[in-house]
Amino acid sequence: MPLDFTKHFVAVPTEFKLRNNIGCSWKVTVKLMNGRVTLDQGWATYAVVHQIKIGYMVMFKLLTPDTLKVIIFDDDGIEVVNKCGKHDDAFAAKE
Repeated sequence: MPLDFTKHFVAVPTEFKLRNNIGCSWKVTVKLMNGRVTLDQGWATYAVVHQIKIGYMVMFKLLTPDTLKVIIFDDDGIEVVNKCGKHDDAFAAKE
């Protein structure tokens, strides 16, 4: 995450819920690496399940202190709409 983004937190949470464009949530852990906040456990699986490919743009919007809305655009700039499927219980956020 850009440092300008993380300065808006009083304390950066240890995990985020990622909410997609149709309201499904996914849990990822947060890790400090080389002075930057990164999405860690759960992010790689999220990227695979949501078929994020090289050339896609991923936009994050802070909804609550621990929830980010994720909007994915394909390489043509068209928003990708994913249907909620069965997520692995280890990564799906409990509502």
